[in-house]
Amino acid sequence: MGSSSSKPQGRQEWASSWTSVSHDLSQVLQAGPESDTSRQSAAELKIQKRVDAELQKLHAEESEALKKTVSEVLAQVPKDGPKEQHTSHTVSKEIEALRAKLQERRQLRELPEGVEAARSEVVRCLRENDRRPLDCWKEVENFKEQVRRVEKGWVDKVIS
Repeated sequence: MGSSSSKPQGRQEWASSWTSVSHDLSQVLQAGPESDTSRQSAAELKIQKRVDAELQKLHAEESEALKKTVSEVLAQVPKDGPKEQHTSHTVSKEIEALRAKLQERRQLRELPEGVEAARSEVVRCLRENDRRPLDCWKEVENFKEQVRRVEKGWVDKVIS
């Protein structure tokens, strides 16, 4: 009775699972300095750095586009025209006008009437059936069809 130890020495195996882990490995994993929260915070830091890099890249591209536009405007200004055209005040007005145009391009277009109605129907259905969202499949299919029509119209307009 006392000749065998009560703790498994080599491997710990579970009968209900195909997975087996050595006792030494499980001890190393449990005693490791890295916890779930530290791994999560490390992952979040990595994501934040990547997002910051992408934002800086987009900002640099936007600045480059603005510089290019300003240089194009300055190239269009006649060199032998009146002195008034070359003043910094006039150039700054033109830059502000170009910035306003760029801001207008960033705005999203209004959704077509059918898409907006289908979207509101999906939202309404999901709110009414908050515990059973699969009951809204008809509304979702209608919304998908409306979006397909808009996409097809856009593709046809771009191709022609």
